[in-house]
Amino acid sequence: MVRNNVLAGALACMMLGQPAQSQAQQQSAPQQQTIPDAPRPQGVPVGPVTPGRGTTPDSNGDTPASQDGAVPGKLPETAAQKADEGPEPEIPEQGQGAQAFTLQVQTNFVEVPFTVKDNKGRLVPGLTWRDIRVYENNLRQQLSLFTVDPFPLSVALVIDQSMTVDNMTKVNNSLSAVQGAFTPFDEVAVFTYNNGPKMETAFTGAQSARLTAVLERSKRPGREALYYDTSGPLGQNIVNNGGADSHTDPNTNATHGTSILGIQNVPRDVHTLNDAILAAATALSKTASGRRRIIYVISDGREYGSQAKFSQVVKYLNTNKIAVYGTLVGDSSLPVIGFLDKVHLPLQMRDNILPAYAKQTGGEFDGEFRQKGIENSFAKIAEEVRTQYTVGYYTHEPFIDGKYRTLEVKVLRPSLDVRAKLGYYPTAADVKPAVAPEPK
Repeated sequence: MVRNNVLAGALACMMLGQPAQSQAQQQSAPQQQTIPDAPRPQGVPVGPVTPGRGTTPDSNGDTPASQDGAVPGKLPETAAQKADEGPEPEIPEQGQGAQAFTLQVQTNFVEVPFTVKDNKGRLVPGLTWRDIRVYENNLRQQLSLFTVDPFPLSVALVIDQSMTVDNMTKVNNSLSAVQGAFTPFDEVAVFTYNNGPKMETAFTGAQSARLTAVLERSKRPGREALYYDTSGPLGQNIVNNGGADSHTDPNTNATHGTSILGIQNVPRDVHTLNDAILAAATALSKTASGRRRIIYVISDGREYGSQAKFSQVVKYLNTNKIAVYGTLVGDSSLPVIGFLDKVHLPLQMRDNILPAYAKQTGGEFDGEFRQKGIENSFAKIAEEVRTQYTVGYYTHEPFIDGKYRTLEVKVLRPSLDVRAKLGYYPTAADVKPAVAPEPK
């Protein structure tokens, strides 16, 4: 009995001592330290860095952008400015600008090409649609298209053969440089005029051998300066019906009339520039759409004896979207004389009407007195045509009324000169239904 009690006591002691022993072992053993995981590598921006966006990621790992993609140093646009600009126009992809202006044909769509230069006469690139404002009849228009892509050219080259011998020699020697100003995608027709216009060739490739032959064939010696000798027997006038009612026979009048003071009136040379430009414009009006229509005149700008009037020709040009460019030669290319022709003094006749044509149609002219300058002017004018900006909008005016609409293009930057046509005439030929979208 005693033995059983002893065994029970020993067993109880063993059971009570085991938890205590295990607890003591746990207290005596060193505690195991938890090691944290290494930090994850942060994402590095890949690709080109956008100006104004920075490269430092935010807390979410995204690259923060500046307000509205603004350029650094430029104040953010206000809500009123954004509302004034209106919705963004369609901006075709690079190289697709000309197609965008030909595929979307509407009855009230107006296309306006223009050139921008600084105060030193250099072309200004890099403008966006936000910098442009277009006004028709003094009302601002909402832009629908904007592109800087070049258009293929349809050029009617007009060569003046009524100039003096020295000026004509310079022009003849420089005609070989004409083709270098154009690309194989352009087409050129050649017109000449002396006492009247003449088409030397219809539109042909700008780099074709046919154009080379026609330019060579278009060279002329020019005119000698007029001089009338009234001292010889052939210089005497014939008087009919002697007496109180006597008069000079106009058919045999060597002096061609005299002024009130008795000073001889020298007859004026015939320079049919108006007729030549009208003939070139008639041919250009038949060219395919989607091409820039240009009349390029090589002349001293003098006009006398044309059947067509200046106002009539300008109306035809603005109706058919034709711009007049040119190279002035002779006295008209000199700075002082050229300035007077450009500003046109009141109550004075124009001796050079080429600047007036360029202003009315949004073109440009370059005055060159030397042969080298004439050759360089061809490439200079062609570059201006190819670097034009082109905008389009849908006018709210009735498109078939045929009334003249004034145009004004403004750029929201100081000290810039904008060259664009002053207006246009809508015609019934422009009334076409919208082109149906192609099935996808």
